[in-house]
Amino acid sequence: MLWLALLLSPPPDEAALRALLQRASGLVTLPAGVIEITRELVLPEGAHDLEIRGAPEGTVLRAAAGFQGRAVLSLRRTARVRLAGFTIDGNRAALEKPLGLPPHDLTFARFYPNNGILAEDSEAPTIEDVKLVNVTNLAVLITRCRTVRIRRLHLEDCGSRDAQGRNNTTGGILFEDGTADFEVRDSVFRRIRGNGVWTHSRYTSPRNSDGLIAGNRFQELARDAIQVGHATRVRVERNRGTRIGYPLADVDPNATPVAIDTAGNTDRSVYAHNRFEEVNGKCIDLDGFHHGEVLSNTCINRRPRQEYPHGHFGIVLNNTNPDMQSEEITISGNHIEGAVYGGIFVIGSRHRIVGNRLLDLNQARCEPSRPGCLFWPDEPELLSSGIYLGQRAERPAITKDNLIENNEIAGCRMRIGCIAAAPGVSLRENRIGENGCMEGDSRKPESVK
Repeated sequence: MLWLALLLSPPPDEAALRALLQRASGLVTLPAGVIEITRELVLPEGAHDLEIRGAPEGTVLRAAAGFQGRAVLSLRRTARVRLAGFTIDGNRAALEKPLGLPPHDLTFARFYPNNGILAEDSEAPTIEDVKLVNVTNLAVLITRCRTVRIRRLHLEDCGSRDAQGRNNTTGGILFEDGTADFEVRDSVFRRIRGNGVWTHSRYTSPRNSDGLIAGNRFQELARDAIQVGHATRVRVERNRGTRIGYPLADVDPNATPVAIDTAGNTDRSVYAHNRFEEVNGKCIDLDGFHHGEVLSNTCINRRPRQEYPHGHFGIVLNNTNPDMQSEEITISGNHIEGAVYGGIFVIGSRHRIVGNRLLDLNQARCEPSRPGCLFWPDEPELLSSGIYLGQRAERPAITKDNLIENNEIAGCRMRIGCIAAAPGVSLRENRIGENGCMEGDSRKPESVK
């Protein structure tokens, strides 16, 4: 047992550990026990075919109160390095300081100190069965790497706040600056202040590509569980989560929490068979998403409306990035239940929106004349419609040639506002097939179904 080993053995020596980590290949077994780390542990550049493994009795690398460095453990320009079977304790209570987002011209790796693991410009790094707790900023940060495999990580109580006391996106696993061929599988994220798993690239950098985010579990994150940002060919599938957008005190009021978010220019990607419950925000945000698929995902909210102060539509299309148009998205077989406003907000063209179940919508009980239910003055039906075809999002959009059929749409005012369009958008220029429109909330005994 780890506690007994600690009682019977002298504490491991940081200097001896640093000497051990100068090995460039082969197997390194870390000493057992808790090792206080005062500055960044850096693997040798050029290290290859190297495995660093925790001791069978348990190894904890703990940032000291005066720790200085970009990460507890970092690697740069390596090939086929595997990290496995140890714990990193970031000592957030001692090291956290208010910090905002990086400026547009800096990578996250150059901006945030006090991360857990940092990998830069490396080929085939693997991180497996590692626990990261109390990390001040990002638990794992991957910059310009290829063939990254992350499996069975356990993240708890990670991430910092900005000067306003709100999350600053940190806490989870981040891929940036054109990282390609990456996977995050079967990992657990608990009490993360920022995003859980996400990709990010500066506008002038290559997009991240060929990723898989699958089989992960998320519990209590104040921002996004998953965000695919400025990427191509990414699959997000079979993830599960609850309490996204909590605790309320950590939520940035200018950044709506999302179960599965999108940003930048993102295409050829698939979000499928994911399930989230209790989302204080949006289920799926498709800002910048085009030529992709959103299939058989579920988001269910069961609590009273007041418990979702950042509640939103279930699925939202958007077009912030100037290099894309919202086109050719298949949204099929999804189950949205208990959205504060509508089920799906649509812009763009040639989408297929078929076979979705949109239930117990409009928990805010919005109608065109109700105070607090007018997002844009010239679009009074926006917040009270089941599926709304918009004329704009971040930018103006042409919304036509979309197929909308075989959807089940139920909730407050859904007989009246089942499918609606903004001024200037013609329902006749879209193919509206048979859709079931029903009034009422199945969670209330007086509902009519």
